[in-house]
Parts: sequence; C-alpha cells; structure tokens
Amino acid sequence: MSSVAPSAGLLDPARLPMHLPRLTRIAAGLSGSQEAGEDLVQDTVERVLRSPRRVTGDGFPYLVRALRNTHADRVRATSRRVKTTTIDETLEAVLPAPDRTSAVLQARDVLAAVLALPEPYRHVVLSVDVAGHSYADAAQALDIPVGTVMSRLYRGRQRVIQTIEGDPARGSTPPASGQRPASGGTSGLAPAS
Repeated sequence: MSSVAPSAGLLDPARLPMHLPRLTRIAAGLSGSQEAGEDLVQDTVERVLRSPRRVTGDGFPYLVRALRNTHADRVRATSRRVKTTTIDETLEAVLPAPDRTSAVLQARDVLAAVLALPEPYRHVVLSVDVAGHSYADAAQALDIPVGTVMSRLYRGRQRVIQTIEGDPARGSTPPASGQRPASGGTSGLAPAS
C-alpha cells in the first residue's frame, strides 16, 4: 500500500469563486451577521492573494484556516482598541447637569434680605439660620434671653419673607438679584406711616 501524498501546488485564484459561498456561511457564523461575514471573507481573500500560497488539494481547508485566523486577528485588535465616546453624550446620560441658576438667584435674594435686616434681627437670623446654632447657643453668644432670640428670629424671618415676596402692604419691593439693598435704616421693611 503506497500512500501518495497529494502534491502541493500554488493556490489558484481562478478557483476562489467556487469556495466563496461556503466561506461566507462559515464567516457569517463566526462574526454573527451576513454583512460582517462578507467583510471577513473579503479581508481573508485579500490577505491570501497578496502573495502566492502553496496548498494541497483544492485549497478549501487552507482558506477556512486563513478565515479563522483573520477573524481571530480582528477580535484581538478590537479588544485592544480603546473604546471612545463623545463626552457630551456620556456626561448627559450619566449626570444631567441641573439648572441651578434660579436657586443661586433665590439664595442671593435671601442673603440680601437678611443683610438688610436691622442689626438685632440680622444677628439672630445669621446665628440660628445661617450658622446653625441652637436657640440656647445663640442666646448665650448674643448675650440675650432665649425668648428674645425666638421673638427676633420670628420677626426677622417674617421681614425676610416680606422683602423677598415684595409685600405691597409693607411697601417693599424685592431686591434685584446680586444687588444689596440700600443700607441706612429700615426703609422698605417698616410699615408706612
């Protein structure tokens, strides 16, 4: 029994079209879609035709091996490539920026109204509402009774609210955002005579 090994010859480019349908089916199975499979076959055939190849038989097993190697190279290259996205899409999807403009303007109005309070009220409001002291701590720091702290705090808060809302009964208008109300007395805060 003599076994004659098939002779190795050059891959015949004219015979490649005969293998394309089977290669395309295999490539579609590897890549997951018909279009990606066709691209994979095209890249494989291009690589094979760049230089003459010695193959045995009709060359189909060699082409399948080349197809799998091309697919493995693509997968490897894709996994090494850094995935990028545009920053705008990513940031908006993850953390949409809240519009804080109105909150900043309101905070400025409140601070301007607090700063326009008469000194006794202003000290109590700043101590309790801004600094976060308890009534007892504020009373001790300002050297006044706790009842006076509660009374001045209530009246001070009411004046701030009336100033911000522009209470027409009090004759006041809300301060313009970012501007400090005119100092010098309690104009706009005391009842009109």
